[in-house]
Amino acid sequence: MKKPSDPGENGYGIGDLLGLGSQSVRKNYYPALQDRIEELEQERNRYKWLFENALHGIFQADLRGGFVACNPAMARICGYDSPEQLRARVIRLREQLFCSSSEFDAIRQALLDEGSLNARETRFQRSDQTPVHVAVTLLRRPDLGPEVVEAFVADITDRVQARQKLEQLNAELERRVEERTEELQNANRSKDKYLAAASHDLLQPLNAARLMISALQDSHLPDKEGRMVEQVHRALEGAEDLLADLLDISKLDQQAMKPDLVYTDMDALVRGLGAEFEAVAENAGLDFRVRSLPAMVQTDQRMLTRIIRNLLSNAFRYTRTGGVLLALRRRADTLKVEVWDTGVGIEPVKLRDIFREFHQIVPHGSGGRQGVGLGLAIVERMVRVLDYRIDVASRPDTGSRFTLTLPLASAPSLQAWFRPVIPEPPGNGFDGVSVLVIDNEPAVLESMQALLERWGCRVMTATSRVQALERLAQDGGRPDALLVDYHLDHDLTGFDAIYGVRKYLKADIPAAVITADRSDEVRSLLRAQYLPALNKPVKPNRLRALLTSLLATGTV
Repeated sequence: MKKPSDPGENGYGIGDLLGLGSQSVRKNYYPALQDRIEELEQERNRYKWLFENALHGIFQADLRGGFVACNPAMARICGYDSPEQLRARVIRLREQLFCSSSEFDAIRQALLDEGSLNARETRFQRSDQTPVHVAVTLLRRPDLGPEVVEAFVADITDRVQARQKLEQLNAELERRVEERTEELQNANRSKDKYLAAASHDLLQPLNAARLMISALQDSHLPDKEGRMVEQVHRALEGAEDLLADLLDISKLDQQAMKPDLVYTDMDALVRGLGAEFEAVAENAGLDFRVRSLPAMVQTDQRMLTRIIRNLLSNAFRYTRTGGVLLALRRRADTLKVEVWDTGVGIEPVKLRDIFREFHQIVPHGSGGRQGVGLGLAIVERMVRVLDYRIDVASRPDTGSRFTLTLPLASAPSLQAWFRPVIPEPPGNGFDGVSVLVIDNEPAVLESMQALLERWGCRVMTATSRVQALERLAQDGGRPDALLVDYHLDHDLTGFDAIYGVRKYLKADIPAAVITADRSDEVRSLLRAQYLPALNKPVKPNRLRALLTSLLATGTV
C-alpha cells in the first residue's frame, strides 16, 4: 500500500500538491504556515472577544426559525442570563422575540426586498414578557442560507423614554398654553362685558346731560351763560367720542366686530357726511367742499361711515387755515374716497406711526390740537376688517391726503333700489307732534322731554311698557312716533314695549330704538325688526333727522 506521500500514476503525491512533497520543501514552508495559522487564531480570538464583550447585542438568526448565535449583550437586552438560555428559549423569532408579528413581517419583507435595514426601531419581548425598545441594523446573508441574517441591536429604552417625556412635556405645555389662552379669552370676554356694562352705565347719564345741554342751547341765554353751556357741550361731546372710541377699539382688537355687508349708495353717504361737517367747517372758519359721483358699493355702512367721519375729523383737527375736501373718484373697478386738507402735514418718517393706538403726532404749528390717538387706529382696524386699502401722503406745512380704496359693487342697477329717501320735515316743524318716550332712566326721560318740547312736540314719558299703556289709557290719544330705549327693567327690551303699544293701539306706530348697546348682536336684531336705531348719547341733529324720518313714514 502506498503512503500518502507516494507519487501516483502521474508522478505527484498529495504532499507535492501542497508544496510539501519533499523534506526540504516542508522545512521551508512550515514556519510561514504556522505563523499564518497563529495570526488567524489571534484574529478569531479578537472577534470572539468583541462578540462576547460588545455593549450592543449581536446575533445571527434564521428568520424562519430562531437564533443561530448571539452574544451576552443580546441575552441581557432580552432579560436572559446567558446566550445559551436565549437560544434555547426563543426558537421562533416571529412569535417569541418580536412584540408585534406584523412588525416582524414588515421587517422580513424589507430584508428580502432590500437586503438590509439600518437602525429600524421596534420592540422585543423580554423573558418576563415586557417590551424593550431597540434599534436593529440587519444584514441578509444569502450565502449562509435563504433567510439567514446578522444583526446589531441597541437598547434605546432611555432614548424612547426621554422622547416620550419630551412629548408629554410638549403636550403639557400645549395644554397649559390652551388653558392660559382660554383664561385670557375669558378675561377678555369678561373685560368686554364689563366695558359694555360700564359704558352703558356711563352713557345713560351722559345722554341725559347732552339732551339737557341741547335744550339749554335752544334757549335764549345771556352771553356768559351761553358760552358756559357751549363749553359744557364740547366737553360732553369729547367724553362721548372718547368712550365710543374705547368701545370700538376693544371690539376690533377682540375681533368681535363683524362686517354686515349691504348695498350702499356712496353719493348719498358722502353728501350726508358733508352736511354733518358743514357746521364744523363754519365754526372753524375753513372752506369745506364735497365732490361726489354716483357709485354703488357693498359694505358695512356703519363701519364705512365711521372710517370717513374719523378721517374728516382728523383733517379738521389739524387744519388751521385753508380747507378740507371730501371727494369720490372712480378708478377701473374700484372707488377711491379721498380726504384732502391744507393742514400742518406729517413728516415722512412718522407716517407709519399715525395708525397706532394712543400715538399722537403733534406737528409744528398744530397748536396742540389733538385727540387721544384712537381715531386713525380705529380707521386702520376697520379698513383691515373690511379688506380695503388706505394710503396716506403728506408734506409738512402743506397738508395731507388720505385715500381709501374699495371695490365697486357688481350690480350698479341696484342703485335706484337702495338710494335712501331723505324725507322733508313737516311743514310746521314739530309743532303739535305727539311723541311717546319710553326709558327706564328718569333723568333721560326728563332731558328728552325738555328737548322735544323745545322743538314744539307734545311729549308723553314712561319707564316701562306697563306704564306706557297706563299713560295711553289715561290720555286717550295716539302718539305720532315712539322713541324707546332698548334695555328696560326686568330683562325686557324695547321690542316688547313697541309691540305692546302697537298691539294696544291696533296701529303700526312709527318707532325707533335709542340704545347705549353698540353690539353687533343688537344691531342685527334691530335690522331684523326693521327698526331704525340711534346710539346714546343722542346728538340733537341726529335725533331731529330720525324724528323727521319717522314722521314721514306715518301720518301727522
